[in-house]
Amino acid sequence: MNQSGATLLELMLVLAISAILLTIGIPSFVSASANSNVTSATNAMVASLHLARSEAIKRGSRTVVCPSPGGAACAVSGGWEQGWIVFNDANNNAALDSGEAVILTQGSMLPGYRMTGQLSASSYISYTPSGAAKKTSGAFQAGHLTVCEALDSTVSARQIIISKTGRPRTARVTLAACPS
Repeated sequence: MNQSGATLLELMLVLAISAILLTIGIPSFVSASANSNVTSATNAMVASLHLARSEAIKRGSRTVVCPSPGGAACAVSGGWEQGWIVFNDANNNAALDSGEAVILTQGSMLPGYRMTGQLSASSYISYTPSGAAKKTSGAFQAGHLTVCEALDSTVSARQIIISKTGRPRTARVTLAACPS
């Protein structure tokens, strides 16, 4: 009777090779997944900014993007990772008031990821009918948002840079730590 199969030595060799491949492959997969999540959140915000700018021009009135955990009002604290809304700000106060139309509601980012704004872009980004990014005071609102994984020790992040004219663009950056 002729039996075929694998010897114990062959099985151990296959297990050793599999362990080596997993040791090499899993960190690369985790890094690629984190990079994909950062890119996805960045693209969602850039699309929201383009929408807000075009709506301000189309409607002939101020349009605002602000952090919002539930989509019902602008957040008074916390970062952009909690989600955001785009709305038509008829009374130019950068706050969602009754009667003002919500154009877009974006849900929160995945846990462990952050989106923080530089001082001028920390609480809202506002577009005038000309398409320029301006604070409610009339000052230019050029600045940037940083998107990164909070627990990443070598932080490879994305920044959304808003020019004086209001046009957003993205850039890859390396940071010492993810801003909070």
